[in-house]
Amino acid sequence: MVDAVKRIGIIGVGEIGRAIVTGLCDGARTSPEVFLSPRGAGTVANLAKRFEGVRVCARNQEVIDRSEVVVIAVRREDRHDALAGLRVDPGKPVVNVMAGVGIDDLRRTLATDAPLVRAIPLPAVRERRSITVTYPSHPAVNSLFERLGGVLPVEDEAAFNVLSALTGTLTTHYAYLATLTSWAVGHGIDSGDAGDYVRSLFLGVGRALTDETRSLHRLAADHETPKGSNERIRTTWFTPANAEALTKALDELLTDLENPSV
Repeated sequence: MVDAVKRIGIIGVGEIGRAIVTGLCDGARTSPEVFLSPRGAGTVANLAKRFEGVRVCARNQEVIDRSEVVVIAVRREDRHDALAGLRVDPGKPVVNVMAGVGIDDLRRTLATDAPLVRAIPLPAVRERRSITVTYPSHPAVNSLFERLGGVLPVEDEAAFNVLSALTGTLTTHYAYLATLTSWAVGHGIDSGDAGDYVRSLFLGVGRALTDETRSLHRLAADHETPKGSNERIRTTWFTPANAEALTKALDELLTDLENPSV
């Protein structure tokens, strides 16, 4: 079993960077030291104030030098400016959470022989409740994400990109729920009551997803009765054409992830 990583550096402390720090430090039995890049002074200062083991470094190179594992979480379009001239020792794992930035791309930018691992941490890592997809498998990186809810190493970068594309559907789900709420409000339901009820409905769905003994198709069938309300909406709104449009959108996103333009 791999020892837990004790010193973690994060370059780029946006939404995902904050979530990783929170998941590692908030209420955890043991927390690593976390070294943050200086950009985004307000955010990193708040994290350093909130968690005892969090430190803000003066430069990105210091983040790398003081850590055992480095997480690169800058925006894809900012990576060249943020990473220019940085030196990474050959034995130090670097975790790349930038969507659409492949291993070869990052290796050229950093000019290093260090182990490079792609990862897809989601905001729920802040609650240690999200499985993180990684490629390639690396024991220290696996240990890091096990602490944040679990890890799913995949066999190749093609599989990684497929699962990365799936994350592009998250806000569509929220927009779907917002549309349901707006429909109820349009029929005279108080907006607070409508929102509370829609959230309650789908929190129940989320709990049902923890039952891994049933496939997703089985769960759908178990929530329907023949000619009932659920079957009616599914067959009249989520038609084969609708499913085909979603599949097409995912295919196009996957193509962009495999062939980024920036």
